[in-house]
Amino acid sequence: MILQALVKHYEDMTEKGVLAGYGWNPQKVSYVLYLDEEGNLLQAVSLKEEKKTEKGKSISVLQSMDLPAAAGGRTSNAVVANFLWDNASYILGADDKDPQRAVRRFEASRELHQKILSDVDIPAARALLAFFERWEPAQAREHSALRDQYEDILKTPNLVFRYQGKYLQEYPEIRKAWLDYYSGGEEKEEGICLVTGEKTPIAKLHPLIKGVLGAQSSGASLVSFNAVSSCSYAQEQGNNAPTGEYAAFAYGAALNHLLSQKDYVFRIGEKDNTTVLSWAEGGGKEYPGLLGCFLFGMDSSYTESELRKMVKNLLEGQPIEFEESKMDPNRPFYILGISPNAARLSVRFFLRNSFGNILRNVNAHYERLEIQKSNPDQSDNIFLWRLLGATVNQNAKDKSPSSELTGEVLRAVLTGDRYPATLLNGVTMRIRAEHRVTRERAAIIKAYYLKNPNPDVPKEVLTVSLNKESTNVPYQLGRLFSILETIQYEANSKNTKINTTIKDKYFNSASATPAVVFPTLINLAQKHLKKMDIGAQITLEKQLREVMDKLDEEYPARLTLPQQGSFQLGYYHQQTNHFENSKKKEENKNGSN
Repeated sequence: MILQALVKHYEDMTEKGVLAGYGWNPQKVSYVLYLDEEGNLLQAVSLKEEKKTEKGKSISVLQSMDLPAAAGGRTSNAVVANFLWDNASYILGADDKDPQRAVRRFEASRELHQKILSDVDIPAARALLAFFERWEPAQAREHSALRDQYEDILKTPNLVFRYQGKYLQEYPEIRKAWLDYYSGGEEKEEGICLVTGEKTPIAKLHPLIKGVLGAQSSGASLVSFNAVSSCSYAQEQGNNAPTGEYAAFAYGAALNHLLSQKDYVFRIGEKDNTTVLSWAEGGGKEYPGLLGCFLFGMDSSYTESELRKMVKNLLEGQPIEFEESKMDPNRPFYILGISPNAARLSVRFFLRNSFGNILRNVNAHYERLEIQKSNPDQSDNIFLWRLLGATVNQNAKDKSPSSELTGEVLRAVLTGDRYPATLLNGVTMRIRAEHRVTRERAAIIKAYYLKNPNPDVPKEVLTVSLNKESTNVPYQLGRLFSILETIQYEANSKNTKINTTIKDKYFNSASATPAVVFPTLINLAQKHLKKMDIGAQITLEKQLREVMDKLDEEYPARLTLPQQGSFQLGYYHQQTNHFENSKKKEENKNGSN
């Protein structure tokens, strides 16, 4: 299914002219070598352009060209040349670190070009063959056309050839010779392609995929069999999962193209090694663009409220425009998560659905997360990277959530499935360690139990803001603890700086074994109330009575993990309610002045 979707995307992009045809791939080129009729090297001209980054830094940008597809199976030891382009080691036989290896590479390149161009009777082909016949790798450093740029040519990737005003790859006769070689070449074993269902030559080696975070810079394989343990029924290499050469080329070209375009690539956090790709059938950057802004919080010219309105209208069947493009909610949409695994790539997840259904699942996720803000400046949406960040220690050197958790949560959000237990466990551990119930952590608890119902966490506590009418005991105990903390703070804030509050000392035990802790805290609160101004004392005593009237005389001996979730929500709701009331009092006070 993955390869079929990628082959379809390749064909869509080829039809639109975004990708070159079969046998051709975009490659970065740094220098062009000019040849005369006799194959002499006339000059080497840099194709690099100097551009300014957003921070004003000057960088060199290489030119991209559609060139014959890269040779498969190249490693540091295997000598495999590319046609019409390659690095200086293959094209010039130049490599100061290992001259003998460079000579072998040059000879491989010469042999390949002779094999493909020997029957092409045009001046450009004859000039290139003459170059390979006459060139002596030992002369590269001192050659007049290379001397001034020799060091840079060694360091930068890929050289191409030009003859009488045209690049070699632009000559129709040379293009045809390449395609004949690429699609035919020596006699190849045929079989039924698992992707297209057609009888076709089977690819022994699959293309290398570049641009996956954490993978080898030279590329990694999505499909690979090079160990005996990976093979079956005495099959070797690609025959274990027969994929036609066309399908292998097409999915590789599509995947490399997607990875090279930032509009299609998302990553959750700086260090998470899961690379997320998304694309719409038929192409169109607007679809992954809208998803990236809405789910991942990518930079956008639209505000959060504008994005929410767009999504709402789209889900209601109303036409919308994003980045001046009309959106179709029924468009098939794909999301692929991949991560590095040595020289290979691992598929973390793959989803196919209509774009509208995926947005509907994301929107429902945000509705479950909705909870009163602890700070009015916070964004409306809790984007995925912030959500997952709530499960890790933000003071640790590595602040990245686990890749497994990232994949599980993202899959749950996009499909509308139940949230993984690891998400709740991660939040619970952080609350126990830090004694802090942040907005993100409270939102996760609320969303988790809305999607994964539990009788110990009734819907009456899974509200956006404080529910004073709830009769849930753990929820009211959470409220009570928040009020007791406020009483301690108000009693001491004017006279003494509090280094340790009851939250630091008793939060975990209060949420797990209330009967052990609360009698002591209530007695302590009575002493604190006597130290306060009469106005604050009356207000807090009223809140204290209001909550205690909803509780039995005896506190529960223990609370289960779900009940602790209700406690934590009650605590958070009461805290944010207190901050909101304090803010309103301050605003009224300033207004009256």
